[in-house]
Amino acid sequence: MDLKDKIIVVTGGASGIGREMCRRFTREGASRVIVADLNGAGAKAVAEEIGSVGHAVDVRNEQDLIALIEDTEGQFGPIDLFCSNAGIGIGKDIFEPDEVWQTIWEVNTMSHVWAARHLVPRMIARGGGYLLNTASAAGLLSQIGSATYAVTKHAAVALAEWLSITYGDQGIKVSVLCPQAVRTAMTADGPGVAGVDGMIEPEAAVDAVVETLREERFLVLPHPEVAEYMQRKTTDYDRWLRGMRRLQGLYSETEQAG
Repeated sequence: MDLKDKIIVVTGGASGIGREMCRRFTREGASRVIVADLNGAGAKAVAEEIGSVGHAVDVRNEQDLIALIEDTEGQFGPIDLFCSNAGIGIGKDIFEPDEVWQTIWEVNTMSHVWAARHLVPRMIARGGGYLLNTASAAGLLSQIGSATYAVTKHAAVALAEWLSITYGDQGIKVSVLCPQAVRTAMTADGPGVAGVDGMIEPEAAVDAVVETLREERFLVLPHPEVAEYMQRKTTDYDRWLRGMRRLQGLYSETEQAG
């Protein structure tokens, strides 16, 4: 995909990876990059920086996403690339209250469903389009210390796979971003076990995004080691689980020492 002259929407665009997407896509020559975020003031600040439009959008609300899509297409034209990037990391284990599970489920998974629900028919009708969903390496492997994050990110990856399988022959291109630790507000207190291969800057993550979009590949892996870990997992699942338990033990010891 050539980003030049494209109309692009980025949710979670006020900070972190989303903000860098907005900046980079603009530098790549996009016709318009629409910035959407729960932090409306932040979205408008980024939009002002790149000469575009910012929207206050709660991705937990399907109607907000519908309005974002309709406003963008009504004002600027068909969306070429929709980056469903907003995400959160809350909750630890299976004993979290249902309210915590529901909140992270809606942000990390259902927001992708709702965006696709309202974009896929439009894109098919006009001959195609591109969906970029932000998940995590936790969606391919797991997340030690957070069942809520691991489960919702796995679901996000599964949805992206399903969309590609189901609509790929109808012109819908799909990529899914699966980084390990990136220096954002989510990792402000430290990368945790996700930082095993180092913390990268948002710019590096978006370099991988742009490269993958150009080649129209499915997996965006800013940390290339993740591909090797996936191979180990599928080659011998039980061995991989034992290794993850050892890693969990090392992580727990580090946390206690800290």
